[in-house]
This record gives sequence, C-alpha cells and structure tokens, in this order.
Amino acid sequence: MKSTMMLAILLLLTSTTAVGGEIFGTLSEGTKAVDAGVKVQISIAQKTYQAETDKFGSYRVIVKESGKCTLTVHYKDQSPVFQIVSYDKARRYDLVLETKDGTYFLRRK
Repeated sequence: MKSTMMLAILLLLTSTTAVGGEIFGTLSEGTKAVDAGVKVQISIAQKTYQAETDKFGSYRVIVKESGKCTLTVHYKDQSPVFQIVSYDKARRYDLVLETKDGTYFLRRK
C-alpha cells in the first residue's frame, strides 16, 4: 500500500501538464466599467478563445498558445481590436474603449 501511494505521488510530481497562460483584466468605457456580458475574443494561430465580462467589467480567458494575439471586443455593434501577447503565465490587460468619429478603439489603461 505504501509503495503504491509513493508511486502515485512520484507520478504526480514528475508529470507535465500543458497549461496555457491566462489573459485577464478589466474593460471600461471612459471611467465606467462596461456592463456584464460584453464578449471578449482572443485569436492566435487560427484558434479563438472567448469570454464575457462580469458586472465589474472584468474578463478572464485561458489561452493555450504563447505568442502575439488579437483581442477583439464586441461592443455596441462594433468590434475594436487590440494586439496583445500571450505568455505561459498570467498577463493582465486593463483596456479602455474610446470613440473617435463614432468608431470605438481600444487603448491600455
């Protein structure tokens, strides 16, 4: 019994898991957080990951790949994009939606 338990512990300690990086942050329009349910989409290597904001404008997306990504926010019938980088560790992107000539764009807070 002890040898089985030791073997299980050894396997858990030496096994590798493919865990991607987390991209998270907040999304606001000016100084006010966006409403819950705003779709945030991250595209990398012909794959797409998505999430929705909560009531505080926060979002969280797990991306399995590392590298340059495109973050798209679907907001008020528009889809502004922002270039980000995914790492194998968590990365925070607090973004602000601003308008110019009626068109939304994203910038870092």
